[in-house]
Parts: sequence; C-alpha cells; structure tokens
Amino acid sequence: MNMSPQRLADYLGHIRDAISRIERYTALLDEQDFLNNELIQDAVLRNFEVIGEARGRIEKHDKPFADAPPELSCTAACQMRNVIAHGYFQLDFRIVWRTVKSDLPRMRDELIRQGDS
Repeated sequence: MNMSPQRLADYLGHIRDAISRIERYTALLDEQDFLNNELIQDAVLRNFEVIGEARGRIEKHDKPFADAPPELSCTAACQMRNVIAHGYFQLDFRIVWRTVKSDLPRMRDELIRQGDS
C-alpha cells in the first residue's frame, strides 16, 4: 500500500530536517571534537533515530518509492537507528562520524534532487 503524497512529503521533510540539524551541530567540529563532545553526540544520535524511523516508515508504506533512489536506501545513516535503539553500548562514535561525513551529504543531495523533480 502506498502512502499519500502528503504523508511521504512529511517523512521526507523529517529526514531533511534531521540531516540539516546534524550538519549544523557538526559543522565546526573535526572528528576529535565530535568524539570529545557528549552533547553533540547525543544530538546527532537523536537525529539519526529520526532519519531511521522516517525511512523505515517510507519503506513499510511506500515500497516503490523506497526502492527507487539509491541515496535514500537504508544506508548506514538509516541502519544507525537500529544500532542506537538496540545496541547503544556497542556504538562506535568513529563510525557515527564517518556516517555524518559520507552518507548524509549524499542523502541530502538526493532529497534536494527529489524536491526539484
């Protein structure tokens, strides 16, 4: 069952907002600053939860859309939600940092392209 276009837009908006927050929170940091700042780590993790939850709902309710753009597939950014929710004490913040710097820019760019089409 496909979700309504408005609901899909809402979930994509949640993902965009979460990416934007993570990018703002980490913009002036290098990896070591991030690894030493628990407040920023917590804020980033919270927004990864939002990304993963929204992406999971899209996948569940709008499979054709979920399968289309590879940059929005359940990459490390989306899978991070499960690690956070179910295995927090196994979380490696170096991996979180790499995900911020590699996956999120691709997801953001794809969301922008989706919005332009």
